[in-house]
Amino acid sequence: MVIPKPDSGILKRLYANLLSSGGAISLDIPDKVLKRLYTYGSLQNTDEGVEYEVKNRLQDAKFAGIQKLEINGEGVDLDDVRMETADGKEFAVSEVTKDDPIPFSVGRTVTITVEGIELPTGDHEIYTEFVAEPFGQLSLKISDTIRDESQIASVPRDEENNYSEQAIAERHEWLEEKTGVELEHVPEYSFDAERGEGNVENFIGVAQMPLGVAGPVKVDGEYADGEYPIPLATTEGTLVASYSRGMKAINMCGGATTTVTDDRMNRAPVFVFEDARNARDFRDWVYEHQETIEEKAEETSSVANLVRIEDYMTNNFAHLRFSYETGDAAGQNMVGKATFAACNWILQEYPGYVENFYLEGNFGTDKKASKVNDMMTRGKRVTAEVTLDEDTCIHHLGAEPESLDHHGKIATLGSFFSGADTNGAHPANGLASLFIACGQDEANVAESHSAMINTTLLQDNSLHISVTIPSLIVATYGGGTGMPTQRECLAMLDCDGAGNVNKFAEIAAATVLAGEISLGAAISASDWVTSHESLGRNR
Repeated sequence: MVIPKPDSGILKRLYANLLSSGGAISLDIPDKVLKRLYTYGSLQNTDEGVEYEVKNRLQDAKFAGIQKLEINGEGVDLDDVRMETADGKEFAVSEVTKDDPIPFSVGRTVTITVEGIELPTGDHEIYTEFVAEPFGQLSLKISDTIRDESQIASVPRDEENNYSEQAIAERHEWLEEKTGVELEHVPEYSFDAERGEGNVENFIGVAQMPLGVAGPVKVDGEYADGEYPIPLATTEGTLVASYSRGMKAINMCGGATTTVTDDRMNRAPVFVFEDARNARDFRDWVYEHQETIEEKAEETSSVANLVRIEDYMTNNFAHLRFSYETGDAAGQNMVGKATFAACNWILQEYPGYVENFYLEGNFGTDKKASKVNDMMTRGKRVTAEVTLDEDTCIHHLGAEPESLDHHGKIATLGSFFSGADTNGAHPANGLASLFIACGQDEANVAESHSAMINTTLLQDNSLHISVTIPSLIVATYGGGTGMPTQRECLAMLDCDGAGNVNKFAEIAAATVLAGEISLGAAISASDWVTSHESLGRNR
């Protein structure tokens, strides 16, 4: 009997799963997505037998038992199979049923052990039929490899406590044996190594970065209001001095006015379809159910607020850009979790057929500069501005306002011609130094540096200069902000802890403004090289 292929909807989904799953039915999970339940690289021989790991990467569910298990095409006696959850509870296959399932929430793992067998080094095929509620009966067919781990170099780890003095000392010894370098400065740190858990793995010490202080800079913002000494971690001579010079110019003219105009953090999943028409129909369905999708996303966090879902359609792909407000956290992990929950609901409820799905299709441009960020915001969109009077320009900065304005316009054309991400002179300099000092994710400089600089020569020969940063990704809570030295630097700015992220954003923008003023003036006055000769690495 030949089953005709349906054109769309649930029947098409059922048809595809019948053909690709060996008769086991999964109405709600595309086969390519289902395979992500398996943890590749987990297959290994142990003293008890062969084990592998299944991890819930879909949505909260219940694991309701195994009906069939084959390894390399040979059936396994289910009496020889046991399951162990991440919290150490063990179950025989017969103990896990639809009436007595194992909770299987997102992120939870189940280790499956087949007792009494050993597999040779090489590739192996595993086929499992199991039940997971609310999905029903599912099948999973994967290939994995057992490697000779003794042939693969690896950093020493202590599975019980990888931040203990003993674990750290073992890594120091391993490094000395491996490289011939006896560490002298790296192991010198002033905090408990366990403070690094959640921020760094395989801890061996610290990279001591010189820390200078610039300013202070006067900020007249809606959140930051006062004079702030700016901690800058850098090894570049002249940087702190240059930013201090720009800050002094700002202070001489009354301070920088700062304004936060938008707040967004994004995740951009992509859904794959047979053709563009199916992708368009899916997009329309998403917008019809946007209210429910928002609810599913926001259930994962007490902070995340889904503001907007944007669609960007290309070929047979539907890119959806989920935009959130994330409070005092930078929020990349927060919005990833929220969007993951929303997308799993979409995959379960959408009546059409989704070929494949990825939580990020690279349209969120995480840690990459992009025009979509410039237009639509990622992080904080913040502007800092000041009007420099003629005396300050000439007598402090050494350049006439007309020269600064003229150079700014030429530099903008040069940036446009070269395809640069910013028309600024060096926004990344101050941001990178501030980020390292204050516990920010330093890779976010890639997005945050895309500043837009504008100068306007006024009738009284003063110069209005402003900088807008459309994707300033900063945090005062979570991530690296709780590390000891970084928290101290945030405290210098009165920005440590919750409730301060917009203040920190305004201070960061004022810092960038100071750097643009100083370097722009140095170039206009032909002082750039001579400054490095006297203060920097050229001497």
